[in-house]
Amino acid sequence: MKTNVFHIACFVLLSSTALAQMQPFALQEVRLAGGPFKNAQDVDLKYILALNPDKLLAPYLIDAGLPVKAPRYGNWESSGLDGHIGGHYLSALAMMHASTGNAELKKRLDYMVAELARCQAKNGNGYVGGIPQGKVFWERIHKGDIDGSSFGLNNTWVPLYNIHKLFAGLRDAYEYAGNKQAKQVLIGLGDWFIELIKPLSDEQIQQVLRTEHGGLNETFADLYILTNDKKYLETAQQISHRALLNPLIDKQDKLTGLHANTQIPKVIGFEKIATLTGKADWSEAAMFFWQNVAQTRSVAFGGNSVREHFNPTTDFSQLLRSNQGPETCNSFNMLRLSKALFLDKNDVSYLDYYERTLYNHILSSQHPEKGGFVYFTPIRPNHYRVYSQPETSMWCCVGSGLENHTKYGELIYSHSEKDLFVNLFVPSTVNWTTNKIRLTQRTEFPYQNESELIVELTKPQEFSLHIRYPKWAKDLEVLVNGKTHPVDGKPSSYVAISRKWKSGDKVTVRFATTTYLEQLPDGSNWAAFVHGPIVLAAKTSTADLKGLFADDSRMGHETKGKLYPLTNAYALVGDPATYLSQIKPIDKLRFSLDTLTLQPFYEVHDARYQMYFQTFSKASFDEQQVRLKLQEAEAIALEANTVDNVNCGEQQPEVDHAYKGEKSDAGYDDDLFWRRTRGYISYQLQNEELAGKYIDITALDDITPEFGSFLVNEKPAEILANQGKMLRLKADGNEVITLKIVSQSGKSTPRFNQIRLVTH
Repeated sequence: MKTNVFHIACFVLLSSTALAQMQPFALQEVRLAGGPFKNAQDVDLKYILALNPDKLLAPYLIDAGLPVKAPRYGNWESSGLDGHIGGHYLSALAMMHASTGNAELKKRLDYMVAELARCQAKNGNGYVGGIPQGKVFWERIHKGDIDGSSFGLNNTWVPLYNIHKLFAGLRDAYEYAGNKQAKQVLIGLGDWFIELIKPLSDEQIQQVLRTEHGGLNETFADLYILTNDKKYLETAQQISHRALLNPLIDKQDKLTGLHANTQIPKVIGFEKIATLTGKADWSEAAMFFWQNVAQTRSVAFGGNSVREHFNPTTDFSQLLRSNQGPETCNSFNMLRLSKALFLDKNDVSYLDYYERTLYNHILSSQHPEKGGFVYFTPIRPNHYRVYSQPETSMWCCVGSGLENHTKYGELIYSHSEKDLFVNLFVPSTVNWTTNKIRLTQRTEFPYQNESELIVELTKPQEFSLHIRYPKWAKDLEVLVNGKTHPVDGKPSSYVAISRKWKSGDKVTVRFATTTYLEQLPDGSNWAAFVHGPIVLAAKTSTADLKGLFADDSRMGHETKGKLYPLTNAYALVGDPATYLSQIKPIDKLRFSLDTLTLQPFYEVHDARYQMYFQTFSKASFDEQQVRLKLQEAEAIALEANTVDNVNCGEQQPEVDHAYKGEKSDAGYDDDLFWRRTRGYISYQLQNEELAGKYIDITALDDITPEFGSFLVNEKPAEILANQGKMLRLKADGNEVITLKIVSQSGKSTPRFNQIRLVTH
């Protein structure tokens, strides 16, 4: 089957023992058949078709000097990350076509690839990209002119991350949709990149890799798989970021404070390279990373990070307070890493995390009726999420969101050379063409704890059907044609049924599920209700859902509605043994909790919600409430006084505020992010309704006059107060205020932590 060429090639290059390894089915071989995943796929299909390919292609045509057929999209697609959605769109078209057979998707895919090939031909050197002023930018890199930080490389917004999306999109266009032209464009692009970095030393390449670059190392490993040309595998290793890899090899946790989604794709690359080279230490590094993130940094629904960064494993309080909870892109990539490790290690335990995250984060991250993708999913009680819209929103989580709901069939089933494995209870059919086996799964899980599997064969044959015994399942029961089959497995394993099967054989799987409380990994007194693998939450209010469906503003992906005090959140008070007894079943996956109704989180939309509940003894409740009330009053008062603010050293807040700088670096110390410079740094603050009167600047070091100067809209700033690590400047009366901090004589400035435009 020509569209399976990529999967087959991957395993041919491995040792002969790898042929017995777990292997995925092609998306073409699996079809969804109802239930929430099928609905999500259908809604995503409408969103994909609502986007205009010519608008997505515009940045590439502009860069190649060709006339555009439609103006490019706005938002992130015309503010520095031009072209990144186009790469994601190729992947989404390819995978959704493979999953559904929809002909319009293939037509669009072929058209886009042909247009990209036209751009590549016009450029004449293998390059194709939508990065603004791309030719000038890449020439600077080629010459070794490198000034970069975590997201800005030569004052260009994550250009390597951007072009990685095109690498991945072209790969997927060939892998999933069999587009041979995409393979040729991909090879040309890969060869251009190798020439680009050829003059650079290893030290310079590692300097470039400080800036977010997605899974670029993985895509070069894929190029090796496609061509069997070792130069691509060598490049994959050369562009693997040692600052992350080396500590992981040494089993050191250096993740706290790092931008989370910058790291996860790199690790996917480490794992793929390990399978191709036999570098066991690289694979162990990937496993160590997965264990750290999945088990100690993830909340109940599988997501991780606060304000896009890894929080301390011992303190999730920032996550509970913030309106910027786990980012959907993180879970998109953690599922890709989980899938890779599951297939490589034959370890079913990876599926427990995969399933939890699939149901509770990925499925919940798309509006089930209107469509639209979620960027941040707060766990702050009584808060809500924002959904994208096709014409206004071009965030990274829109790009990964387009892909998320195209590939639900990727791990429902897997296989070895002869045996078939059922990994997830999802209504679907798998057609194993090679072995002439068709298996249909009928289930209403998670609303019903039963699944029925029907075997269809052209003639009787012997093989083993392996059914996953999930970690959360109780009293698993298996029946073959109505007769009980012994269950010799245990949770987080498989139950094998080995026999000579005939067409029409039916396997019934039954199990029990229970509701339990799962604490945050930091051991604090916050816990979520989980039923089987399903996280439960309660709608609390529909008030003040400002920005629920995003506009085209730079920060449209963030909620604009007010934060309600944590002291107003519902809490569980009393003896711990009574917490679970407080919930009463109502209906399928519906439970009453006092005046609240708990239901699957993926069903909760268009509302504020509560997922995590504080647990108290009666004695500690009043004391805790007083302390929290004081903390919340201070935080809410500061928020009310704030017109705009920048968290220095954090990727998205800096991008949102048009950061520019030279000779600047950023870091994380004492649980705080910071940025300093030996040249200059600048930010744009939005002064809505001209309400901001002062600019308050805080630093981790004393702010002394001799380090340099402050400019407000290019004029020397008036310093109103200087109190050690805090400085107050007078703001001017403009709607946009540009603050520029300039170093004197190349001296390093203090480590600036936060810039806040305030009313008083």
